[in-house]
Amino acid sequence: MTIDTTLSDLRSASLRGLCSGAVHLPGDPGYDAARLPWNVALDQRPAAVAVPRTVAEVQEVVRAAVAADLRIAPQSTGHNAGPLVAQGLDDVIVLKTSAMTGVHIDPQRRVARVEGGALWLHATEPVGDHGLAALHGSSPDVGIAGYSLGGGIGWYARKLGLATNSLLAVELVTADGQHVRADATQNPELFWALRGGGGSFGVVTALEFRLYDIPTAYAGMLVWDAAQAEPVLRRWVEWSAGAPDEVTTAFRLLKLPPLPEIPAPLRGRRVVVVDGAVLAPDAQSRAVLADLRALAPEIDTFDRVPSRSLVRLHMDPEGPTPAVSDSTMLTGLPDAGIDALLAEAGPGSTSSLLATELRQLGGALGRDHEGGGALKRLDGAFLAFGVAIAATPEMAARGEQDARRLTQALSPWANGRSYLNFAETSVDPRSGYDERAWLQLKGIRSAVDPHGVFVGNHRIPRLVENLRVTD
Repeated sequence: MTIDTTLSDLRSASLRGLCSGAVHLPGDPGYDAARLPWNVALDQRPAAVAVPRTVAEVQEVVRAAVAADLRIAPQSTGHNAGPLVAQGLDDVIVLKTSAMTGVHIDPQRRVARVEGGALWLHATEPVGDHGLAALHGSSPDVGIAGYSLGGGIGWYARKLGLATNSLLAVELVTADGQHVRADATQNPELFWALRGGGGSFGVVTALEFRLYDIPTAYAGMLVWDAAQAEPVLRRWVEWSAGAPDEVTTAFRLLKLPPLPEIPAPLRGRRVVVVDGAVLAPDAQSRAVLADLRALAPEIDTFDRVPSRSLVRLHMDPEGPTPAVSDSTMLTGLPDAGIDALLAEAGPGSTSSLLATELRQLGGALGRDHEGGGALKRLDGAFLAFGVAIAATPEMAARGEQDARRLTQALSPWANGRSYLNFAETSVDPRSGYDERAWLQLKGIRSAVDPHGVFVGNHRIPRLVENLRVTD
């Protein structure tokens, strides 16, 4: 054990007893369970894990950490923890907000207020009870805070934009232990940074966001056997270019394991799936989908459904899951790009990827959101993403290799920008922003966290970093 490690252990021990005892140190009986992120393929070993239940307990932990010269990594679920783990956690307290899950809906104002650890499933059900919809993601157990602060692409995105720009307020504990509110009138610069700038500015204890009058949507999936991957992908790419803003879809090549939780018609198969939603009347929605339906899918579930059901439309795995992935943003996908994708992950490939996915961008996602935050839009036509299950070290190594091979094959059509919510390995975080926004983010980080207390998954550095060599 090094001297530095010993000092870190002593500093961590000074937190024992906080949060009504919900602070876990290495060697404690509850430490190994508490330290796990959602992606259990990651070996997250921080100096301590704190699980506060109230704002006062968050403040208590932040002040104690600063006094002990420890840094803090806010975390709700740990879906995107890979870049955090890569930074090193020897002097970091992972502050989990998972015990703070309260949700309040104001249907008259069409506003939801959620605590910092709430998941999308906690919100979509009560929101749906009022015939409303939030700009949720494709998985019910993703944390609302991390998703919203990093951008947020859901099934209404091409019509209504990134979820981060529907935020109305963020409450957080800052590095000095103060609990502040950031909105259009209070701390507006900080509010701007939080909308897309991620978790480098404090511990989020609550968010307020706009709800939309969307009681139902024309949504579902079209499924073909993997043998039809080429004609379906070519048609979908061509169709996407002219699709109206009212439709948001994803294209996936799936290699599904023979597990009982997978629907029987798909279990153990390689299939092609186009899923999504259309925010239009039925007749218009059917017309929008006609070109895809002309390819005679073997399964077609598109129909008028309650908007609350869309949170599970994508069939993303729920619960802690070991996974590895890579992603890239594309300006487009010409015939050569389609050939490259199919060569790496199509039906004739030996790829281990569970899913090879293209998210349809454009529409409102490609336009500046008026009055938006640090991330006002996403430049690109598609977001490409490859993910593999990593149940063993060998599967993880193979999956990482295949995910990188996919993004490298698509690199001629990449635009050099990253969507950081999908970047589950370390990337240069400046690739998520334009140069002006990057400079502003660094300036605001310098003002609100001058000593580099907070550690975000994708770190926003300070303008002058002379107080901590690691930040």
